[in-house]
Amino acid sequence: MAFVSYEFLAFLAVFVLVYYVLPGRFRWMVLLAGSLLFYLASGIRYIVFLLITCVSIFGLTLWMERIHLAGKEEMKNQGMKGEEKKAFRAKLKKRQKHVLQLGLFVNLGILAVVKYTNFAIWNVNQWLHFFGGEGEFGFVSWALPLGISYYTLQALGYLLDVYHGKYEAEKNPFRLLLFLSFFPQVVQGPVSRFDKLKETLFEEHAWFGQRICRGMERMLWGFFKKLVVADRVAPVVMAVGQNPEELGGIYVLAGMLAYTLQLYGDFTGGIDIAIGCGELFGVELPENFDRPFSAESLAEYWRRWHMSLMQWFREYVFYPLAGSKSVSRIRKLGERFFGKKAASRLPMYIASLITWFFTGIWHGASWNFVIWGMVNGVILLASQEAAPLYRRFHKAYAFSNTPVYHRFMTLRTLMMVSAVQMFEYYASPLTAIRMFGDLAFVWDIGRLFDGSAALLGITLADFAVLFLSVPLFCLVGAIQAKEDIRLWVERKSGLVRFLVWFGLFLAVLILGVYGQGYDKQNFIYNQF
Repeated sequence: MAFVSYEFLAFLAVFVLVYYVLPGRFRWMVLLAGSLLFYLASGIRYIVFLLITCVSIFGLTLWMERIHLAGKEEMKNQGMKGEEKKAFRAKLKKRQKHVLQLGLFVNLGILAVVKYTNFAIWNVNQWLHFFGGEGEFGFVSWALPLGISYYTLQALGYLLDVYHGKYEAEKNPFRLLLFLSFFPQVVQGPVSRFDKLKETLFEEHAWFGQRICRGMERMLWGFFKKLVVADRVAPVVMAVGQNPEELGGIYVLAGMLAYTLQLYGDFTGGIDIAIGCGELFGVELPENFDRPFSAESLAEYWRRWHMSLMQWFREYVFYPLAGSKSVSRIRKLGERFFGKKAASRLPMYIASLITWFFTGIWHGASWNFVIWGMVNGVILLASQEAAPLYRRFHKAYAFSNTPVYHRFMTLRTLMMVSAVQMFEYYASPLTAIRMFGDLAFVWDIGRLFDGSAALLGITLADFAVLFLSVPLFCLVGAIQAKEDIRLWVERKSGLVRFLVWFGLFLAVLILGVYGQGYDKQNFIYNQF
């Protein structure tokens, strides 16, 4: 059930009505029932994977908690102190760690099997062909369960938090199931934390008209991004990707920027719809974007883009790796060859590259995404190493602190991000590299006016809509830097408020790129 469909809007309207008609104590149950219905609409058999994750995580976290409580009681009864108490606690933690490892194995195993089996088979077949083998393994035909990459991360984050004692395990399996399956976020995020989301997910929210209106306004802005912008620019991305020979040179740049615009409109639009849906029920989902294209460096960009995912990888992958015993041993070994100062950087290098490898492979089961992740990691590490040079540069040249220079840095980051994303979209990394070369050596700006633009698949009216949409994004971003755009509009006169929201509604209605029965392209991040 796509967010941009008649079925979803009808489902949502009925769902909101039922939610507020029933007594408050039943409302989280209504959320669970609606979320399961939404999930079942994607395929009845896929809910089995969600239930296995929920049951395993629920049981294992309770098991870890029982180990802790039983050990605490035993220490009290036996009056343990000092070294004896410390040794006993270490023994308990080891038992809990075995339970944790079981949970990681089961749930990462499920994700690996359903998402990466065909990728593994493809690689095995390539090796067989390389060594002259004639046979090959066939691919499996199962589809990826809805949201498995997202709810698996949430489940593992919850499992790790309970293991580290950040909060107690949830005693009600149905509440945990709602946390994993809450329908607005299961499609493409954001990735929520249990201790944060439960603050509003299980509350008895009363009807509040202003909150409902704000949720609808947030959703409307998301529909605009998706239907008017992302789906309108999609043919350009597809045309350049499918015809790199005919649409080379300057059109490679057009394809790069078009894909960045499509991805931004598609993903942030979907997140706006998700957060707006949550607001209809009084549920506060975490923000996932903070004006990413105002960033002046790639590191800042990744602090602003898909924030919930990047925070998850920092907290549960990067920091544990950087402080692990294995990496510490590598650092000590490196001291023999590179010295203490240089070897002290090894934990950051190793943890960063491994984290970006997993970030890439999480996004998609292909070498494109692995290379995309590793390129991001290498650029970020190189930037960190060059930080002293940047500081000396800023001290030496006063113009580096001017608004013009900051705008240049923003533009530079935009171009860098757009270039790196080519590894994510195009058919193969080699194709992307060839297109880079074509852009560098066959610029030929005259091709924009020789009729080749007709191959892009969009009309002059489409260009006009896109040309006006980009400044609108910039204007909204500038306001968002200071306050929520909806609060800003609320302070205006009634006529201005009406013109803003009704105008946006008409733009979606009239300018939206609709298919038959509103059968829109899937959101790009649905596949992850």
